Amino acid sequence: MKEKLLEMFNRLYAIFGPQHWWPAETEDEVVVGAVLTQNTAWKNVERALSNLRNNDLLNLKKLSETDIEIIKDLIKPAGFFNQKAIYLKNISDFFCESGGFVKLSDINTETLRQKLLNLKGVGKETADSILLYAFKKPIFVVDAYTKRLVERHNLCNCSNYDEIQKLFMENLPLDEKLFNEYHALIVKLAKEFCKKKPVCKNCPLEVLL
Repeated sequence: MKEKLLEMFNRLYAIFGPQHWWPAETEDEVVVGAVLTQNTAWKNVERALSNLRNNDLLNLKKLSETDIEIIKDLIKPAGFFNQKAIYLKNISDFFCESGGFVKLSDINTETLRQKLLNLKGVGKETADSILLYAFKKPIFVVDAYTKRLVERHNLCNCSNYDEIQKLFMENLPLDEKLFNEYHALIVKLAKEFCKKKPVCKNCPLEVLL
């Protein structure tokens, strides 16, 4: 399995190249984006992020101090704005009360992950995205695209988040940069070939099926 997972990565990287993901200028932007991207397309998240940026609110401290109705209005393009505004306030308050990235970075990964999961609106994918892309912790993010890849390539008889995450983390080097690039390449593959209705012809992984 180790060899297969690395071969898949190498084939994807050879075809698609580096993905430069997560597309954010600051750690704060990663956190906000991880919340906003729940149940919506990234293009909608970009519009919401742009609204926040134009109002100088792409900052956790400022979001914590901002009236929630203002936040709701600015993040409408991302959908579910009533709930997501609450989630953003919760996570912003958490970061401010916990000493921000500097203090939180000193906490071990599993403890920090649990603290994030204890926040309303933060599930496993959101927490792990924040850990990987904002804190640079070596943890593999599992999303619908990852699950699709695992199923179609019969990588394991598993379907839940923890089992799929374990598959990658136990068979790959615990390397934040590798996990970052691998996940981004899976997303790229899913958008171009491994769609809901797969386009297997010319897929970089076709020979491995």
